[in-house]
This record gives sequence, C-alpha cells and structure tokens, in this order.
Amino acid sequence: MEGFSYSDIFATKGVEYLIIIAFLAMLIPFAVLLNKQVKISRQIQKALGVLSDKILRIPQGLFYSRNHTWMFMEQSGSAKVGLDDLLLHITGEVKFSSLKKPGDMISKGDLLTEICQDGKLLQLFSPVSGKIMDTNSMLNERPEILNEDPYGKGWIYKIKPSNWLAEAKSCYFAEEATNWSAKELERFKDFLAVTMRNYTHETSMVILQDGGELCDHSLVALPEEIWKDFQKEFLSLYRLQTPAV
Repeated sequence: MEGFSYSDIFATKGVEYLIIIAFLAMLIPFAVLLNKQVKISRQIQKALGVLSDKILRIPQGLFYSRNHTWMFMEQSGSAKVGLDDLLLHITGEVKFSSLKKPGDMISKGDLLTEICQDGKLLQLFSPVSGKIMDTNSMLNERPEILNEDPYGKGWIYKIKPSNWLAEAKSCYFAEEATNWSAKELERFKDFLAVTMRNYTHETSMVILQDGGELCDHSLVALPEEIWKDFQKEFLSLYRLQTPAV
C-alpha cells in the first residue's frame, strides 16, 4: 500500500524496550517486599495502646510456669492447669486445635495443647508431669470463658502429678509471680520494639522503649511471622528447662 511503511521494532528500538521490560520485572520482587514491610509496620502500629501490669489478674496461691501456664493443687490431689492472664491479654480470644484425652500420660515439657487464631498457632508445653484426669469440655463450647475466667472456669486440664514437689519449685509463686509478670510485660514491649526494627526501616516507629503502652490483645493484628517469633521468645520448650531465679 502506498503511503504505508512497516517498521520492525526489534530493528529500531526493540532492544531498548526489552531492557525497560526486564528492569520493571526486576523491580516487582522489591515492590512486593516493600509492600509487605509497610503492611506489617501498620499492623504493628495498631498494637500501641493500653495494656499495663495494673490490669493483669495474678491470683496468689497458684504456681506460674515460665512458659505462661499455671497450675494449682486441689484437695483431691489433682492439679488444675491453664493459661495465665498475661498470655491471654496478649493473644486475645483463641481456640484450641488439639486437646489431650483423660488417661493420657504427659511429662513436663511435653506439648500440652495448641491455641489458634485465624490460622496463627502457638504451642503450649506442660509445666507438670502426670496423668490427664479430666479435660475442660466447656472450652470447645464456649472458648470465651478462657479469657473471661482463666483461673476458674477457664482451666484446661486436671492432671494427677507424678513429681509435684520438684516441678513446682521451678515455678513462680505469690509476690514473685506478680513481679515476674510485670517484667514479662516489659520484655514483651522490648520484643515488639525489636520486631519493628526487623520489619521496617522507619526508626521513628520504634517508640515502645520510650514507655509507650500496648493495647489489649496486641498480637491479634500482627502477622504470622511475629507469632512465630513470639513462640520462640516466650513459649519455647527450652524455657521450661531454665530454673526460676
């Protein structure tokens, strides 16, 4: 056709176009990573608020494990076992993904149960050895009682202990438990401060070390990566092996 000419882009500027396309393709992974960091940063910011040691329930007369479980010896000789109030204030309302059955034997440090929230899991380890005598069936029907009454109706197991005296010595008791819980809350604030550094380069966001308070249920809005870090730092098995000081 007269007046019409055909140009092969690869014979003209095709190479330049290919270079631009390749450059943009290289930017995509960096953009995804940056977007993830920004998302996590915003989620962490939502965790700033009002949780303090003054609202923690720490009944005297219970034994508190370093991995945030508690136990209480009943007159029957069975020990009730549950989760402490600080852990529940941090995680918010959770459900159990697995519970042991009456008759099962358990040793200190064995997996006690898993708690979950929107697919995010935490593993809890037993503070005591013995035989499972009873499991609180109400937790499946009304999981909210765990947060409403963690030391009463919210107990998880009744266990017949096989080594009570020795294992209770590694727990915190009475005023020592109160002081330890306050220190754990401060340690959790420091944990979030470090986590912020890991997930964002905006150092101005790291304000927890300056005395910033936390909101109740502060892990709820945070991603699975931070739940995994929390597991390692606060609930890992090795913490049960370290004597209380």
